[in-house]
Amino acid sequence: MRDEGMRAAIMAIGRAAIAAVDPATAVRETVSLTDSGVQIGRLLIPDADARRVIVLGAGKASPRMAAALVDILGDRVAGGLVITKDGYASPAGQVEIVEAGHPVPDARGQAATRRLLEAAGTAGDGDLVLCVISGGGSALTPCPPDDVPLSELQDVTDQLLRSGATINQMNAIRKHLSEFHGGLLAAAAAPARVVGLLVSDVVGNPMDVIASGPTSPDPTTYADALAALDAFGLRASAPTSIRTRLETGAFGGLPETPKPDNSLFERVSNLVIADNARAGLAAAAAAEAAGLHAQFVTSRVQGEAREIAKLVAGAAVDIARSGRPVKRPGCAIFGGETTVTVRGNGRGGRSQELAVAAAEALAGEPNTAVFALATDGTDGPTDACGGLIDGSTLERAAAAGGDCAGALAANDSYHYLECCGDLVRLGPTGTNVNDLYMAFGW
Repeated sequence: MRDEGMRAAIMAIGRAAIAAVDPATAVRETVSLTDSGVQIGRLLIPDADARRVIVLGAGKASPRMAAALVDILGDRVAGGLVITKDGYASPAGQVEIVEAGHPVPDARGQAATRRLLEAAGTAGDGDLVLCVISGGGSALTPCPPDDVPLSELQDVTDQLLRSGATINQMNAIRKHLSEFHGGLLAAAAAPARVVGLLVSDVVGNPMDVIASGPTSPDPTTYADALAALDAFGLRASAPTSIRTRLETGAFGGLPETPKPDNSLFERVSNLVIADNARAGLAAAAAAEAAGLHAQFVTSRVQGEAREIAKLVAGAAVDIARSGRPVKRPGCAIFGGETTVTVRGNGRGGRSQELAVAAAEALAGEPNTAVFALATDGTDGPTDACGGLIDGSTLERAAAAGGDCAGALAANDSYHYLECCGDLVRLGPTGTNVNDLYMAFGW
């Protein structure tokens, strides 16, 4: 039987973690208008470099970031454009917000990205371009060169999503099939002063990987992009235009993306203002406030979702049985981003798949629970943020006709969790800092 009181407490902890990485709050804590210019963290942009402010960006958290900038800077913001995922748009004053396809890019995103580059090109000396970049920005801003059709970019994106490729591997490819990523947005805005405000959805916060680094120098190469395809045996199945472009670039037939030593970046700064660690620490604080012992273990979890599930479920069992790694009642919190190798035709996402695999590992274990939470509120191409399972999930699901092994084989975690009431829907949260996997024992 499910412990409804504990479930309510766990849900409150998840909500507290998401609230802690609210992008508007992060912007307000970072940006202010002073008598001598615009203060951004420790960086002061003097009035001479900020006579006019243009706000550009992309990602699930970017509309709220743009709105906060308008609130702070007022009429100094001359306008701008931000692209976000369907369902994530919110008003941002004089900054236009448009929606586009995610995780597979679409024609709306392509058209809007061209407009972003045009807007960047209007910036001049004395202007400040504030780029609000967050998770989801890569897929939302497709800008393939003329020799790569959007349909073929969509094809290789879908193959990569199904293969279990990491975000770093996917973005090495995206940056070399784009006229926007890999520092090229910053290049379009030169000679204006450019500052990127980043909400990180990438393990370790590498700025060149967040949304494929439109304002960051790119340390990857065409050869790295080919290596990412080869890691999953996708070179032969990749569309001809993509394979040809990457191979031509690897042999020196195309210019590389701007590298860290490029003088372009002398007038570009980037700052991560919210990340997974901030969410994980907030979850731990909320758990402590609720009377639990808590430990945020790491923000660097990576690997196949159903394998990581065994680790998280094992932590829940250890807490309940032995009082480690924290005393019971307790909570061990892990953050990061898993991958799913898609072999079936079901519906779900990485957090939902982790939850189902954890349910299998916890079957029959009393006083245990695992909450797998996608902080953006939409895990995979679904309306759920993840799953909250416990030791009774398998039994309850079986009574409702659910088959755990079948769900995992078909990658159909959504319907399995839904049938037993353990699917969690929060709706779009307006932020995105990877996932949290919380193990509870009491």
